[in-house]
Amino acid sequence: MHVCCAPCFIAPYQHLREEGEYDVTGFWFNDNIHPYKEYRRRLDTFLEWSERENVSCILDDVYQPEHFFRRIANREEERCFFCYYIRMQKTAERAKRESFSAFTTTLLYSVYQKHEMIKKIGKELADKTGVPFYYRDFREYWREGIDLSKKAEMYRQPYCGCLYSERDRYHKRK
Repeated sequence: MHVCCAPCFIAPYQHLREEGEYDVTGFWFNDNIHPYKEYRRRLDTFLEWSERENVSCILDDVYQPEHFFRRIANREEERCFFCYYIRMQKTAERAKRESFSAFTTTLLYSVYQKHEMIKKIGKELADKTGVPFYYRDFREYWREGIDLSKKAEMYRQPYCGCLYSERDRYHKRK
């Protein structure tokens, strides 16, 4: 499961684990997060919680936001598509290389993300890689995840991750 952050991972992970159908491994790859201090804070929160809960993790700890910026240059309005695609592609490729039975993403947990777009990308990547995309609408666990992450005293980020989402969160347009 691609992990955008620990607070978005906690509830879907716990439900999948309790249901017993999948052994879930968290996969960290997030070259879109800006600035670096925010990236580290999210990664450290994920690592601390994963260690405490004995969660299996794979890290692709590469911080190269310039790759993200190059992909979206002059297409900023389409940035979410590229952001989803890049991270899910890396997840699907890693799932194939590691012989996982499926891949998914915590992006499906957030009430702020574009689910139909994520679902479409997942299906396309499944066709390309041969690894099934596990689609599930994890938004039903939204409130539970917030409560669990607060109880665990996790850092809860105030914006999606990229420079543009940070701007939209804090800058009031006139």
